[in-house]
Amino acid sequence: MLARERLGLLGAVLVLAMAGCIPEAQLQPRPDARSLAGEPSAAIAETAGVRLIADGAAWSGHPGNLERRLTPVEVRMENHSGRPLSIRYNLFDLVGESRFHYAALSPMLMEEANDSEPRCVATYVPRYSWQLGATWGWGPRRGWRGGYPGRPWWQNPYYDPFYDPFYGPRSYVRCEEPLPTQDMLARALPEGSLESGGTVDGFLYFQGVADRERQVILQARLVDGNTGEPFGELRIPFQVRRD
Repeated sequence: MLARERLGLLGAVLVLAMAGCIPEAQLQPRPDARSLAGEPSAAIAETAGVRLIADGAAWSGHPGNLERRLTPVEVRMENHSGRPLSIRYNLFDLVGESRFHYAALSPMLMEEANDSEPRCVATYVPRYSWQLGATWGWGPRRGWRGGYPGRPWWQNPYYDPFYDPFYGPRSYVRCEEPLPTQDMLARALPEGSLESGGTVDGFLYFQGVADRERQVILQARLVDGNTGEPFGELRIPFQVRRD
């Protein structure tokens, strides 16, 4: 039992360490996407009288590092199909090269799952330095008491008169507020039924794709808001740009 508890603790530490290393990612239209004039980060797809405009680099609200935690995509739906269009988060997803489907997350469900406590992640930062040893050539930095036991400091090949006692690997803890933030709630795509001739826009918040994918396809399934009948699908290909 003790060994199992130690393994569980080790796994939790590794997860926290990796969480601090997730890159920030934005989606940029692939060259084969239909781009939007004057908006290099936006692309268009349309079928059956419905137009989808999506921008994967539009987030500028709070938190400023949202792209490190989720994948926000601003979308605009224009309905000219002659029938009401269902707008639901479960009708949108990102499909990666890995064929994994990344779901659009409901901000309301995120809020219900929150315990209102900050999320803290530990980041392990290894630091290494090499310096010229006094008599033995190149060697790792070890401080004036490092090197060979029993030798006086002036014969120590790794003597360092500028020794920093705090030098070495460190672990940093960074706390982030729970999601969703008020900005995320205010800017989210509203769910409902979009009448023919209507337009709706807002952000979709997808599971993070930065650590797994180089390309993704935004898919939107078109469903009649009255009958529930599917009548088409829109697809926009994006590249994943990491910062």
